[in-house]
Amino acid sequence: MQAIIIGAGRGRRLKSMTDNQPKCYAPIGGQRILDRLLTALADSELGEHGRPVFIGGYLINMVREDYPQLTFCHNTDWKNNNILASLFHAEHHMEGGFICTYADIIFRPSVVRRAMEHEGDIVLCVDTHWRDRYAQRSQHSEEDAEKVMTDGDRVTRVDRTIAGEAAKGEYIGVAKFSPAGAAALREHYHRVRKKYTGQPWRGVAVFEKAYLIHLFQEMIEQQVAIHMVTTQGDYMEIDTEEDYALANRHWDQSL
Repeated sequence: MQAIIIGAGRGRRLKSMTDNQPKCYAPIGGQRILDRLLTALADSELGEHGRPVFIGGYLINMVREDYPQLTFCHNTDWKNNNILASLFHAEHHMEGGFICTYADIIFRPSVVRRAMEHEGDIVLCVDTHWRDRYAQRSQHSEEDAEKVMTDGDRVTRVDRTIAGEAAKGEYIGVAKFSPAGAAALREHYHRVRKKYTGQPWRGVAVFEKAYLIHLFQEMIEQQVAIHMVTTQGDYMEIDTEEDYALANRHWDQSL
C-alpha cells in the first residue's frame, strides 16, 4: 500500500519558520515533522509498495535535495488550490490502494496500523480526545477542526461546522483507501471536478480551493461507505506557533 504525504502549502501561520523552509521542516524534539512522519509510516507496517510519495509545492526543490529516497509529485499551482487538488497530483500512485496524510501532523504508528487492519475500503483516522488538545489552543479554534459524526464506526458527516459537543471526534488528516476505495475516490473527484471547476462548491469560492473533507462529505451523501478508526490522542497538528510550542513541550513526554 502506497504512502502519500500532502505537503504543497507554505503554512503561513508558522510565520518566520516557513520563510526559508517548508512547513514540514519545523523541528519537534529535534526532528523535522517530515522525519517523524516517515518514521511513523515505516513503523506502521505499510508493506513494500514503492517509495513514499511527497506532493510538494512551496520550496519543493529543497525537499527533493534533502530526501532523494522519496517519489515527488509537483503541485505547481499550490498558491491557487488546496488539499484536495493537491492530493490528486498523485492520482497515478493511488490504484493499488494508499494511505494519505497531511504533512503538518505527527502521530504514532499505531494510528495507521488500526486503519490498515480495518476491513473498510475507506477508513478515516479520528481523534476522540480532540477537545483536550483544543483546550490548550488559542490560535486554532474548535471551529477549524475537521469534525466527524458517526453511527457506530460509519462516518455520517464530516464538516467543520459540526458543533463541538455533537462531534464524535476530529479527522486527523490520515486516511486509508483500498484499491476499491481509491477507485471510488477518483470517480467522485472527477465527477464533481467536471461540473464545478472554476465555480463555488460546498461553501468554498471555487472548486479548486476545496478540502479533502468536502469530497468525503460528497461521497457520504452519495451513499459511499466511509468508516473510521479512533485514536485517543497519539496525534498533534502543528499549524500555528502555539501548536509548535505545545508539540515541543509535550510530544516526546507522551511516548
